Amino acid sequence: MSNITIYHNPACGTSRNTLALIRNSGIEPSVVEYLKTPPSRDKLVELIAALDVPVRSVLRQKGTPYDELKLGDPSWTDAQLIDFIALHPILLNRPIVVTPLGTRLCRPSEAVLDILASPQLAPFNTEDGEPVIDSKGRRVTA
Repeated sequence: MSNITIYHNPACGTSRNTLALIRNSGIEPSVVEYLKTPPSRDKLVELIAALDVPVRSVLRQKGTPYDELKLGDPSWTDAQLIDFIALHPILLNRPIVVTPLGTRLCRPSEAVLDILASPQLAPFNTEDGEPVIDSKGRRVTA
């Protein structure tokens, strides 16, 4: 079993690109399709703590009940926001990747490179053709 876990939504291009970058380093991660198998509330608390970011930064607005639930209201506490994510997993921004080197919300997908110990094994372009890894396995910078 891999020591890397990705909280993944296969319908999301960023999530697919992140998964492909992990695999491009020769690792088959544990893939948690969090819409099918949502993390528990305790796991959400653990993930957000490991991310070391405000709870609001892991909330997804697009394509979710965010506006309907009025989650932009600053009076919601972190605990209440986590409860909403637990009830509506689509509110969790993705992908979140956990490795021995850290936990990241991988937006953009190449953020995963900062927490992978293994080098990239081949050139890599995102689904939309943007080069990320060159022919020597190095990160492409703009």
